Amino acid sequence: MAALLIDQEVGVATLDERAARRSLLLQVAGLETTLSRNQSEAFPDQLQLTPLPSGAARLQDLERLELLRDALVGAVVESRAALIEREERRDSAQERLGALLLDPRSNRRVRITQRELGVGGCGVWSAVPRLGPMGRLMGWWRVKLSSGCPLAT
Repeated sequence: MAALLIDQEVGVATLDERAARRSLLLQVAGLETTLSRNQSEAFPDQLQLTPLPSGAARLQDLERLELLRDALVGAVVESRAALIEREERRDSAQERLGALLLDPRSNRRVRITQRELGVGGCGVWSAVPRLGPMGRLMGWWRVKLSSGCPLAT
């Protein structure tokens, strides 16, 4: 909603862009806040976002502010889609872990990492035979969480 100002000396009507600029800057600030919140919720290695246009520090005209706002809207939509996809993968891993816990024998080749579950650490859930080879022959299976990460060398 730009107000129309009349230049008295030249007699040319100029458009007051201050209100429009203020509105766009508020929209950009809100979108940047939303985008940073989405990025902080996700693991950095699982969320790939497109870089936003950048340039030298200067007063942006309305066209550039609109382009920046549109780019931020696209990035926010992309980050939300990535978060939803990550949550779906975690839900799938939780379901697989539930099936593994209920019936380890029929899911003995399933391996589920802590990362897939969205839990810290690097352990792996898997079905292993009780008492080694004898347990395998007898069909005695149990679910085990590996002890964690191998030591870094």
